Amino acid sequence: MRISQLAKAAHCDLETVRYYEKIKLMPAPPRNESGYRIYNQHHLERLNFIRHCRSLDMPLKEITSLLHFRDHPTLKCDQVNQLIDQQLDSVANKIEMLEGLKEQLNSLRSRCDSDHAAGDCGILKELDSDAEAGSCPCHEGTSGPTRIGQNNESEHQVC
Repeated sequence: MRISQLAKAAHCDLETVRYYEKIKLMPAPPRNESGYRIYNQHHLERLNFIRHCRSLDMPLKEITSLLHFRDHPTLKCDQVNQLIDQQLDSVANKIEMLEGLKEQLNSLRSRCDSDHAAGDCGILKELDSDAEAGSCPCHEGTSGPTRIGQNNESEHQVC
């Protein structure tokens, strides 16, 4: 099959297949007399494996390791278990971060409960105040931006 057929069968873009070949996740296929790449079932299975790993948010480096074990089935799988454990830790950290983000957004949403002019919007005022005070997550660990001569205490007003 040609690259377009492979990409269609794996439900991905042509550029995805080319990229995986470029970084050596996918082996280079043989070419026919016209120079077209000719893919086989092995390529499709490998591409589907890679895409499944990506759907689990696995980094390409870890996918490379998993492919190594997949290609060498007699190896012990303790490192595979370690990779999955690391991915579980990563997902747990992301969940914690997303819960914090949800909390921040809920807090912001509580700043405006009616339809006012944008200049009176409590959400926009809170975003400005947090940015000025440097108390928002994008300024965590820094002194944050401040206005010269401005008091950095935020006023929590509801629209």
